[in-house]
Amino acid sequence: MMRAAVIGAGFGGLALAIRLQSAGIETTIVEGRDKPGGRAYQWQREGFTFDAGPTVITDPDCLADLWRLSGRDIAEDVELLPVSPFYRLMWPDGTNFDYSNDDEALARQIAALNPEDVAGYKRFLGYSGEVYREGYEKLGHVAFLDFASMIKAAPQLMRNQAWRSVYSIVASYVKDEHLRQALSFHTLLVGGNPFSTSSIYALIHALEKRGGVWFPKGGTHALIGAMVTHFQRLGGTLRLGDPVVAIDTLGDRATGLSCASGWSAPFDAVASNADVMHSYRDLLAHSQRGRRAAQALSRKRYSPSLFVVHFGIRGAFPGIPHHSILFGPRYKDLLTDIYDHGVLARDFSLYLHHPTVTDPALAPEGCSTFYVLAPVPHMGKLPVDWDEIGPAYADRILDHLEARLIPGLRERLVTRFHYTPADFAQDLNAHMGSAFSLEPLLTQSAFFRVHNRDDRIPNLYFTGAGTHPGAGIPGVVGSAKATAALMLDDLRRA
Repeated sequence: MMRAAVIGAGFGGLALAIRLQSAGIETTIVEGRDKPGGRAYQWQREGFTFDAGPTVITDPDCLADLWRLSGRDIAEDVELLPVSPFYRLMWPDGTNFDYSNDDEALARQIAALNPEDVAGYKRFLGYSGEVYREGYEKLGHVAFLDFASMIKAAPQLMRNQAWRSVYSIVASYVKDEHLRQALSFHTLLVGGNPFSTSSIYALIHALEKRGGVWFPKGGTHALIGAMVTHFQRLGGTLRLGDPVVAIDTLGDRATGLSCASGWSAPFDAVASNADVMHSYRDLLAHSQRGRRAAQALSRKRYSPSLFVVHFGIRGAFPGIPHHSILFGPRYKDLLTDIYDHGVLARDFSLYLHHPTVTDPALAPEGCSTFYVLAPVPHMGKLPVDWDEIGPAYADRILDHLEARLIPGLRERLVTRFHYTPADFAQDLNAHMGSAFSLEPLLTQSAFFRVHNRDDRIPNLYFTGAGTHPGAGIPGVVGSAKATAALMLDDLRRA
């Protein structure tokens, strides 16, 4: 039987391993941390459950497909709960907007902002549906290994004006600035600036409208646990708490893995769900290919990082929805500060996650679990000591939340902690603490992103945010599908 190794037990690594194991490949996942999940880690503090990373589950069918490969049902292992509204968007001028797939409610809210934008929004949805079909259904699960594949896709990308930004496309359909922000902020959830990310990413709206937004009962990490359960049921092996220190090579072939504990093993194929720079610069440091690829990656643009404050408080807050976006007084200028200038601005826009409104069991009775995150520059643009400035920045964020949304927050606090760009770098080997790997620019997408199979080491593969198609749960699960197709074809021909 052919043997494959997957480095990292994030969503991409688990999805790839399930596909390989379902196809009869003896697969081992090697994870450096004490729990699987990668960015979807989880903490327990004083009875509160805190998810580390992704909280928005879209396209649940791409996940369910991992179970269908072996004739199983995802519902055997995890319950997905619907979230509505998808997001509540709030501005300093008091404007609120609930985004959902309730067309009548959306039309009423849009008309209240600008009646002319009702028709414009419908046209935008038509555009979003078109780029969803072309960018997600047709191209999101297929590897781009050569420039010819990019040229083949180019005509449709050009017809959809892929060179334009998401904000530019949105602005061509609607006039109200609140609505322009409401329809363009989604790229931030995959690390992209709405003013520079390709308009293809407008497909996220169609993705949400068609599949809804969901949350796993027990938290996002419960979905990770379900994937692990399914993988092990299929006969796969998960090795935790032993970081990979080298991808072993001989000539132009990967031969196996070596770990910090001294454990090593041979494999017919190796796939990395680790950070792409870490994979090349550190795990292939002994290889000329690793050094050259790392040098090329060092010239790329990376997505910003995040500053996340987790907190548990006394009281229930049914009026605060599961996901909220609290826009600040600036939109474009704030994003320019973060993406281009490396400035930790005095103002901020915040994403608030309130899972206990959907699943009260994530907090002790009578209490609520929250996390609030602010996009911040990565450490390459803002080389500060986060141990020093982190506590004060967390205080500023909590003070803002108390004044704007949760009166009495401070006196209700039971527990709190924060997570910084330095933590992304240390815990996840994220290059410069980037939360989403390579920035999703058109010039860093598809063929121009790290390839799903290495160009020089033919049995070395990649899955996750740094490779095609990019970040976000549907993106990394899609990358696993593309990578699995390559690996299975190569292994069967070997």
